[in-house]
Amino acid sequence: MTQRYSEPARGLMAPGAGAWRGEIASSLKLAVPLALAQLAQIAINTTDVVMMGWLGRDDLAAGTLGSNMLFPVFLFGMGIVTATAPMMAQALGARQFRAVRRTARQGFWVALVYAVPMGVLLWNVEHIFALFDAADETSALAQAYLRPAVWSLLPGLWIVVLRSFVSAHSRPRSVLVVTILGVGVNALGNYTLMFGNFGFPALGVVGAGVSTSIVNIVMFLVLMGFVMQDRQFKRYYLLVRFWRSDWARFREILRIGMPIGLAILAEAGMFAGAAWLMWLIGTNELAAHGIALQCAAVAFMVQLGISHAATVRVGLAAGRGDRDGVHRAGWVALGMGGLYSVIPITLFWFLPWTMVDLFLDLDQPDNLELAEVAVGFLGVAAIFQLVDGTQVIAVGALRGLKDTRVPMIIAAIGYWPIGFAIGAFLGLATPLGGVGVWIGLAFGLASVAVVATYRFHHRGRLVAGYMELAGARA
Repeated sequence: MTQRYSEPARGLMAPGAGAWRGEIASSLKLAVPLALAQLAQIAINTTDVVMMGWLGRDDLAAGTLGSNMLFPVFLFGMGIVTATAPMMAQALGARQFRAVRRTARQGFWVALVYAVPMGVLLWNVEHIFALFDAADETSALAQAYLRPAVWSLLPGLWIVVLRSFVSAHSRPRSVLVVTILGVGVNALGNYTLMFGNFGFPALGVVGAGVSTSIVNIVMFLVLMGFVMQDRQFKRYYLLVRFWRSDWARFREILRIGMPIGLAILAEAGMFAGAAWLMWLIGTNELAAHGIALQCAAVAFMVQLGISHAATVRVGLAAGRGDRDGVHRAGWVALGMGGLYSVIPITLFWFLPWTMVDLFLDLDQPDNLELAEVAVGFLGVAAIFQLVDGTQVIAVGALRGLKDTRVPMIIAAIGYWPIGFAIGAFLGLATPLGGVGVWIGLAFGLASVAVVATYRFHHRGRLVAGYMELAGARA
């Protein structure tokens, strides 16, 4: 169970074109389903926003407030359990199959330990509103949305663990299928519960919360059912002796995962802070920011899928001590991200009015000023597409080496003292206004991209070389 591949020695020789072609093929096989799954995931979130908008302004505001309380909590937890991906990939690379099972099991444990107290906090979030004298009808309706939605937290985090498990085996298609299923279940659940169709009562925004939990529970059960029945996966017996502890591995998930969660929050916080700056600048700027950010978020989902693939491919190579494999996996992923970025760059730069037309009726004269502002933001968004993809993929490659603490520091500095600070200065103290805020975002992402890529270039060979030496001594 702990034998190692006999390939590392050959992997350390000068790789030919065949090795690069093989890495490209393997990376594409892994990245494409993961990228499509990310697009399907954002489709679920977009469906919620659109259908809450159909209920009316008050319901949309309450649903937005509630989801903005739930989403950061989920993101941080997701970052923590994402640590299972490089851990399982490295264990597979080293042919340590029992370690894969134990990592998955402890990933479930970590998710449970995190989700329970966070769920209790979100269940009683109305008391937090009261502390800030923000208790009103909107916050009360947001609490009503959160109480059923909070049950989505644990199954959502368990899905992340299972995604890491199947992706580490280079079989992510099941994640894509399950996420597409989730899009349909979510739309049907919203239509039924929010608007009172098929004989059900009309629950309004509360129905959206119920639907959110149902879709996450269904997605988890379907994906777990697949893992338990698949010929390759069922041999792991993931749920056998589920309560057997492995505290060293539990702590390792926290050690690797906490910095990932904090880095994710730092990036999300930068964009949330940018929205606050836009609010200070003007209503048109805030609305245009929402349009441009949604376009950029959709484009980013593909890069995020490539980043997940980079974590797995780098982890597999590092696990077997293959320095050249680590190098190839990271740079192939970065190259894929760079090539893909040509698509959103082209759309945002040459067809910005077409993009804005998806959100606004341009035949209405009142929308033209807002549309012009959004077009200006998309011009800057086109410029930072390349660096945005580069930074998330480089950080993903570093995660494959279990290198997360320094990237967290890189991200925190790049997003806040550089990105947010420059955006605040250009947006509030110069005539650039909202465009200045987006320029600041571009600087922040670019700084993280440069430093993280440089770190991977040097760190990758060092870590894989150390693992190779440790394997030779084992």
